[in-house]
Amino acid sequence: MRAANSPPMRSLDPRKIPIRLAMLAVLGALASGCATLRTDLPREPSTALAPVADTPSTRYVASETNAHGGASGFRALISNTNALMSRIVLIDHAEHSLDLQYYIFDNDATGRLVAQRILAAADRGVRVRILLDDLDIAGQGQDNVLDALDAHPNIEVRLFNPFRIRNRSIFSKIGQFVVDGKRLNRRMHNKSFIVDGMQAVIGGRNIGDAYFDAGDQVHFRDLDVLAIGPVVPKISAMFDRYWNSDMSYPVTAYTSIRADAADLAHVRVALAHDARAFADSDYAQALSETLPDGPSADRKGYWYWGPARLVADDPDKADPDRDGTTRQIGSQLRPMLDGATSEALLISPYFIPGDNGVKYLADMARRGVTIKVLTNALAATDEPEVHAGYAHYRIPLLEAGIDLFELRPAPGRPPHYSYGTSSGESLHAKSMIVDKRMVFVGSMNLDPRSRKLNTEMGIIVDCPELAAALSKYFDSATAPENAFHVVLERPDGDPSSKPVLRWIAVDDGKPVTFDHDPETSALKRMRVQMMRVLPIEDQL
Repeated sequence: MRAANSPPMRSLDPRKIPIRLAMLAVLGALASGCATLRTDLPREPSTALAPVADTPSTRYVASETNAHGGASGFRALISNTNALMSRIVLIDHAEHSLDLQYYIFDNDATGRLVAQRILAAADRGVRVRILLDDLDIAGQGQDNVLDALDAHPNIEVRLFNPFRIRNRSIFSKIGQFVVDGKRLNRRMHNKSFIVDGMQAVIGGRNIGDAYFDAGDQVHFRDLDVLAIGPVVPKISAMFDRYWNSDMSYPVTAYTSIRADAADLAHVRVALAHDARAFADSDYAQALSETLPDGPSADRKGYWYWGPARLVADDPDKADPDRDGTTRQIGSQLRPMLDGATSEALLISPYFIPGDNGVKYLADMARRGVTIKVLTNALAATDEPEVHAGYAHYRIPLLEAGIDLFELRPAPGRPPHYSYGTSSGESLHAKSMIVDKRMVFVGSMNLDPRSRKLNTEMGIIVDCPELAAALSKYFDSATAPENAFHVVLERPDGDPSSKPVLRWIAVDDGKPVTFDHDPETSALKRMRVQMMRVLPIEDQL
């Protein structure tokens, strides 16, 4: 979890580590006196509780599922505010278990609200397991909150692939990357939220203000699905594999961690105070007015039904010594794209196809498949390093006939020219829609880091109605008011001249064309151009 007054972006990103290796002097930050990881600490295995339909919510879910045979049901959580409230409602209706697996769980307004509702669920007897990637845990108080929650008899917190030394200094983490980068460079990027073993939210969102349109920093345009039916036990089983993995450690595995009932009592009071303040905020008031009947699993309503399967990396992918023997998500996704006959819509905030990916997409286009890609514009991305890798492939992709759309900064928000931050709204959804019926929603970006280094997960659903809903999401995001359409132009129409990029959009109802990455400063474009020559693509 991240402190409420800190920037919404994670303080340390593995993508940036190769650029910072010159900071070897930070090794001095690994001084004695810090909490160190006890690798010999016993780790009691546990598994998902068997689902029981004994509450109004679970009885409703069981009734819906039983009426649809072997199909699973889905609701698309497209609105960020609805995504938050659905989670809160699900927590408040939980009676048996909550299993949360996240890359980021911020210690900001919405993160603390979720934590407060989780604590209330634990108080009424719900068993809670929280599994978080350790990249951004220690620092600015989030570790203290997690330690205190773990002191509750019904809550257990584990960290995936943890740092050996807990030290709130960013320099300590960079120093540890220098000496143990082969391991620490691999992160758990999965996102799952499982309630009573019968309902699950999976997709691209982490927990924090940036993912729910709260706060005054960057807001992500993201996507989740709420799932019920046969796919949910598969998600629970995958959670158990990560929870019981050799890479997962209790938060108490660090020496000098001594959170007790008094610490929990202190955190309880603080979280309750913050939850009341959140309820009185303009955000919460607007939320109550705009979403009185938003979809969540406790309400009767329409579900998209279809056969679904979980696709996921094995947790051992995060172990560099065992990675080569693991089942990986890429090979599980490939058949869906291989089977495309007419159209493939790809949504990925970080899109670096590589030479092989360009060739693969070009082959699809040659056999008559229309391919459209939505990713971030340079003005909207929160990761300029990744944009530098993506920019290398724009011309080859366009020459192969692939349509490229780049999400614009949110209308009406002035661009932030500070390097490394987005300008108000940034794409974070990860999805594929194939032939208007096959859908993938999950945590996986189409970049080398997701393919090779991070662990990822998602679901594939055969459902034309869900595909239509997400195609509508794609069409809205790629409308000329919301995205730049990137095209190739040849000066003077000469087919032998070198092609140049153009960005086409609509402003105030009028078409506009740009001859460089729009709404960015010359300094930002120059820095990205310089990064394009660095040999770091495999880390992006």
